Amino acid sequence: MNAGNATTPKLGVQAATKIYHTASGDLLALDRCSLDVPANEIVSIVGPSGCGKTTLLWSMSGLHRLTSGAILLDGREITGPHPDIGIVFQEANLLPWRNLDANIRFPFEIKGEKPDRAWIAHLLHRVGLDGFGGKFPRELSGGMQQRAAIVRALSLKPSVLLMDEPFGSLDSFTREEMNRLVEEIWLDTKTTIVFITHSIEEAIFLSDRVAVLSARPGRVAKEYRVPFPRPRSLEIMATKEVFDLTNTIKMDIVGDRVRPKTPDHHAAEIVRIRP
Repeated sequence: MNAGNATTPKLGVQAATKIYHTASGDLLALDRCSLDVPANEIVSIVGPSGCGKTTLLWSMSGLHRLTSGAILLDGREITGPHPDIGIVFQEANLLPWRNLDANIRFPFEIKGEKPDRAWIAHLLHRVGLDGFGGKFPRELSGGMQQRAAIVRALSLKPSVLLMDEPFGSLDSFTREEMNRLVEEIWLDTKTTIVFITHSIEEAIFLSDRVAVLSARPGRVAKEYRVPFPRPRSLEIMATKEVFDLTNTIKMDIVGDRVRPKTPDHHAAEIVRIRP
């Protein structure tokens, strides 16, 4: 899990454009989207539904080819799936006929490589899955399945971990627990993480920076540095500063839809009468 060159972003998104050719016509999903992801940081990407967040993440992974533009890893263009990039999807995608240990070994079998069993054992212990290696996916809760997916991705020791709304289907308490787990793993490994989420609070809790995508076609509209110390306690997350940053980002995403549609000469009156 190397840090890369200090002067070069770990991931560099350069004018990324993606057009989907569909039966009903061309769909411009990303339009000249640019973003730098520094090494050893967690960067979350938020934005309105359908703005191209997942398209951008899959392009970072090499699973989607761009129509134009480029994505660079340590200054070199990504042209396909890369061994230094791991990905955790919205669903755990564990093979139902394989137990947990066999699911984690699966990527190594595809590559024809021997797994680092000591490292995998450390990860399983870290995420609280000691003793569950013989269990099948149907015997694991949703949160446990996602923990297994994180172990599977990190078992290959990637320098970048991409996470595509991995906790969106979990209940609120399990989701908070998983957020804390990701932060703890990051504090241990300092793996560069790009995290896609619909939750602004989740993005602030996890991230060093939050990038806000515009409505489709997606491009980075704003970026925010998250200045709060780690680990992010409940006391920190309950502060006015976090509340204000959450609302600022929220207005970037939904502001155009909630602002009153009034003539300009009434705008001052509206501002004055607000509590």
